[in-house]
Amino acid sequence: MVFVFLRVHSWFKRLTHRAFCTLQFSKGNPAVVKLSLSLIIVFVLVAFGCNSSIVSAQQSPLKFTDPKPQHYKLTARASKLDSRVKAHPDIGFLIDTKDGKPADIQQAAVDTRVAPQGKLVIWLMGHNAPLFDRLNSYGLHAIRVHYANKWFGIKCRENPVGEHCRGNIRLEAATGQDFSDDVDIPKPDGMMERAYHFVKWLAKENPQAGWGYFLTKDGKGLRWENVIVSGSSHGSTTASRFAKFQKVSRVVALCGPRDQLQSWQSLPSATPENRYFGFSHVLDGGWVADHYCRSWELLGMHKFGPIVNVDQIKHPYGNTRRLITDFDVGGDARRAHSSVQPGSRARKDKAGNYMHEDVWRYLYTHSVDVVGKATPLDDSCEKNQR
Repeated sequence: MVFVFLRVHSWFKRLTHRAFCTLQFSKGNPAVVKLSLSLIIVFVLVAFGCNSSIVSAQQSPLKFTDPKPQHYKLTARASKLDSRVKAHPDIGFLIDTKDGKPADIQQAAVDTRVAPQGKLVIWLMGHNAPLFDRLNSYGLHAIRVHYANKWFGIKCRENPVGEHCRGNIRLEAATGQDFSDDVDIPKPDGMMERAYHFVKWLAKENPQAGWGYFLTKDGKGLRWENVIVSGSSHGSTTASRFAKFQKVSRVVALCGPRDQLQSWQSLPSATPENRYFGFSHVLDGGWVADHYCRSWELLGMHKFGPIVNVDQIKHPYGNTRRLITDFDVGGDARRAHSSVQPGSRARKDKAGNYMHEDVWRYLYTHSVDVVGKATPLDDSCEKNQR
């Protein structure tokens, strides 16, 4: 957009300069003076018109027009929104469970009582209602999409596993494009397409909540620049892999990303490195085994601040991208793994209030342009784990 404006500005300067030169050497000839002034006026009008077009091409801020502002929570089956959706039982990716219950239910939530941020969070893990409540309280729209995530216990199990095997499956599961020879996940069953059809349905079903804001101008896709991809554990790893391929507004990785035997973390990233955020407990097995610190450094997150313990340093945590907690989990690594998201295993005070409220708000809303001081790579974090 800036490039186009500069081109127009340069063009305008050259033409007006010529018009003024013509005026200067007209020697008072009324016809020449009139022509020169007319050219200047035309050039000004054209330039302002171009500038106006540039401005209007930019997306206007999202504003709700809800006559009855409220907290909306909606669900829909992926198979009902797109007739092309199908099951892939070979990787545990189902439409109905064995006992006939729906397996493809997707969740969405937004609170029109809160000023919107114009950002859509796509959550890549099991639905977490307390997390969605918080995201909505920040002014964020949120959806959980049904996509292929059961393959992890089925595919890429060989030892040693190929260094691209899991990363390629993650990317195919996210995009529905052919990146892996180990799975066959077509576009309608990829996360991107399912998210698009879900948001398109939400725009019709719940128009007062502004879901249409996240659709492209032609209505054929999502505005990924306005999307935050997030997940926990396996989901945070897929979110991060996807962001390497598709530029997004932000990545929030809770207890992740992992893939310690993969090399995709060091690939060039479509999403700027300062947009990746992570949060882990130090007793999480992924942290203890250097899986997370490895991924964080390969993703370039060390360039924007040190690892900060949120139980020792207050918000805004030195504007870093790497957050940890060491609160007492009774030595339980399983609890530690899921303790960094709202839920029964999160840190709470004696009254039952969550103690990491500021952390979650920071992860999802802190300005990506405000960063901490770069730190060198940590030699004690094992990067080569093959």
